[in-house]
Amino acid sequence: MSYPIVTGGAGFIGSAIVRALLAQGAERVSVVDNLLSGKTENLAEIADRVDLHRVDIRDYNAIAPLLAGAPVVFHLAAIPSVPRSITDPVPSHQSNIDGTFNVMRAAQEGGVGRVIFASSSSAYGDTEVLPKVETMLPNPKSPYALQKVAGEYYGSVFHSCYGLETVSLRYFNVYGPRQDPSSPYSGVLSIFMTKLLERTPPTIFGDGEQSRDFTYVEDVAGLCIKAWKAPASVVSGKVYNAGNGGRFTLNEIWRTLCKIEGVDIKPLYGPERAGDVKHSQADTTAAVRDLGHAPQISFEEGLRRTLEWYRASLR
Repeated sequence: MSYPIVTGGAGFIGSAIVRALLAQGAERVSVVDNLLSGKTENLAEIADRVDLHRVDIRDYNAIAPLLAGAPVVFHLAAIPSVPRSITDPVPSHQSNIDGTFNVMRAAQEGGVGRVIFASSSSAYGDTEVLPKVETMLPNPKSPYALQKVAGEYYGSVFHSCYGLETVSLRYFNVYGPRQDPSSPYSGVLSIFMTKLLERTPPTIFGDGEQSRDFTYVEDVAGLCIKAWKAPASVVSGKVYNAGNGGRFTLNEIWRTLCKIEGVDIKPLYGPERAGDVKHSQADTTAAVRDLGHAPQISFEEGLRRTLEWYRASLR
């Protein structure tokens, strides 16, 4: 019997999708992960219901038999970093373009029911129009962003040429428990949480007025499953924003965290980072209409939940 598959399923977002699938009735879930950035501890409490295959999506012959016959593949395996794709572009290209092609090819040849591809809001680049809507022309500003756009196009082409059901979801600054704060490419919120609990000031790159559409990881996982269940005639081959529809500046977020924790720590400021986008906000109209997107966790509630997880993990 074939089970849902999550590539990158030992990662921060991937493991949330695994847990959501099990919570919604999946008997087991198969995870494909080379553990470059994923961690087995992200799956520890559900390990008895997970089949973990430690293989690399760059190896077609290794992944093809694993994907064959699966009802769905959630494809999250990637090297997920704008700065890293600029300083070290070759591994990013190999994983994010070659690897994604391998997944699409294996899914098509193996009769997979549907592929849900994890794309990125970085596809929009630094256009001043807000909110970002899916009909806008992509304007990638980094190798990583370009790679994610290429993955979307591969999804569309594999649908139109071969009939593979695909849906691409553009993630907007996902945050929540299990996001690794130790990596230099970590999301800003995971770094903020760690600094707050250590009572040390974070370094904000730029003036701190850059804004992001932060989305709680459980809401993203729920949307991924909705993208699997949505009618093929409506969603196949399409791209959807997977954001919340709001935005907060980094300065606002740090002030909110300090308020939650009852402290007053002034942040430090550094130079802007190459490839960073100034503002990001999702238009969620299409995702609400076609996928039933309905985020449940408010930003402050998500911050509180995440902070409590970091507090417990630092202990």
